[in-house]
Amino acid sequence: MNAHVDVTVLPAPAFPPHARTYRYDEVDREFLAERIAEFSGQVERRLAGALTEDEFKPLRLMNGLYLQLHAYMYRIAIPYGILNATQLRQLAMIARRWDRGFGHFTTRQNIQFNWTKLEDVPDIMRALADVDMHAIQTSGNCIRNTTTDEYAGASPDEVADPRVYAEIIRQWSTLHPEFTWLPRKFKIAITGASHDRVAMQAHDVGVVVKRNAAGETGFEVWAGGGLGRTPVLARKIRDWVSEDAFLAYLEAVLRVYNALGNRDNIYRARIKILVRDLGDEFAERVEAEFARLPKRKYRLDPEIVEQIAGHFAPPPFAALPDNPPAYAQALDGNAEFAAWAKQSVRAHKAPGHASVTISLKPIGGIPGDASAEQMEAVAALAERHSFGEIRVTHVQNLVLPHVRQEDLFAVWDGLRTVGLATPNIGLLSDIIACPGMDYCALATARSIPVAQMITERFASLDRQLEIGECFINISGCINACGHHHVGHIGILGVDKRGAESYQITLGGSATNDAAIGELVGPGFPYEKVTDAVETLLRTYVARRGAGERFVDTYRRIGLAPFKEALYAVA
Repeated sequence: MNAHVDVTVLPAPAFPPHARTYRYDEVDREFLAERIAEFSGQVERRLAGALTEDEFKPLRLMNGLYLQLHAYMYRIAIPYGILNATQLRQLAMIARRWDRGFGHFTTRQNIQFNWTKLEDVPDIMRALADVDMHAIQTSGNCIRNTTTDEYAGASPDEVADPRVYAEIIRQWSTLHPEFTWLPRKFKIAITGASHDRVAMQAHDVGVVVKRNAAGETGFEVWAGGGLGRTPVLARKIRDWVSEDAFLAYLEAVLRVYNALGNRDNIYRARIKILVRDLGDEFAERVEAEFARLPKRKYRLDPEIVEQIAGHFAPPPFAALPDNPPAYAQALDGNAEFAAWAKQSVRAHKAPGHASVTISLKPIGGIPGDASAEQMEAVAALAERHSFGEIRVTHVQNLVLPHVRQEDLFAVWDGLRTVGLATPNIGLLSDIIACPGMDYCALATARSIPVAQMITERFASLDRQLEIGECFINISGCINACGHHHVGHIGILGVDKRGAESYQITLGGSATNDAAIGELVGPGFPYEKVTDAVETLLRTYVARRGAGERFVDTYRRIGLAPFKEALYAVA
């Protein structure tokens, strides 16, 4: 650490009342001040030429800083996808002051700024720390941001609140002395609901919070999932881990991977390869390691769980009836609002309330992008209508989790004024897409323009509703940051002898019926991708049964009819 760098611990920020996010204490803030001082010194030395890029690279990656095609990209941690209004406003300020006026929300529930100047990074770090945020472990071969259900604490199908355990994982994994330099990056997803909204089986470790007949909390643990060059779904390795043993079991999983993971080949370094190669032996090794661990040292005390749970206590919901007259009248009197509500409004466990999903997928827009003005508008709506709380989804949208039904028209009207009321949640223009070759140094093809072309072709809401639920995921390289393997229609852009070629997979899913999509055949040139999607959807509509989604029809009739239609007109 450079002695001249200011390490003053800042006072706690003033957050909106009832914003149910984890609040840093003095230990958290002191740690963050020390990290800012340390990395600020490293940035100074890089700018002065005292560190080479090779020397600086592992340091910047552990602090969320990538070197992209045009500039540095700074990835900011949004732990388990929860923001309060103050934090979202600060992100808007950072976007306006140090970027180009926008941010990109990612499938890891984080936000990226794509035009960062290296000399500005220390100032950005301090601005983040002002609101209890940072970028630590958003990159590098470490445990990344744990993702969870965007409707946690609100969903009627929730068994237990996963945010409590996501925060415990965050504290356990941050700068863990054994797991800071793993064979490869490591991603955990945790859900506490009956419906998987976290793509649990596509993660290195997936966790399901459960309750047994006695009402005790426990965990079902899956391991070995991941996409990329070798897409694999996780396999269950334990049906029940008691709450007090939760961290000990995770520790055992990570120790086995850290010891046996392949460090000589980047393509074989993920835990998915180790689990695939070892089969049942992987779980056996984890059990052996788990048995060796001193349980008292790793015990998760009920007092700690209770303390963390206090940060996520329910806000003070008013006792309200469902479907109040004002809401019903608004639905009857405004077709545009009714269309939005049908796609964007979700049931809530508290009567008279709802969760609102905000689409960051406007027709012809960039999936996941939000301008500074839009972030500020969402922050204001959150303060007025959602107890100051915002969620980021792993499909690159935002959520206001706790909205009174009587306020839904006002929320829609506020979103409409800043271009955030697209009624396409769950429809085919609700596309997941990575930044692709427009920004990423690893990409081999464009993703953003493909998404834009598809949404413009299918801009008609009536046509999207006719097609129904259909998830299109697009990646600009084999690393699969756009999760194309688990899209109902997956699109992968690759380089083929200097030209962009787009391969299509069908039948993927990231929910309870998780599946890896099947490759249709040879790729399509950039200018023919949208036509190929059109052909697939026309084939589906002509062949579907009553009530069948795209993925249901695909699973019933198989690949052959789609392949025949595609290549007959290719």
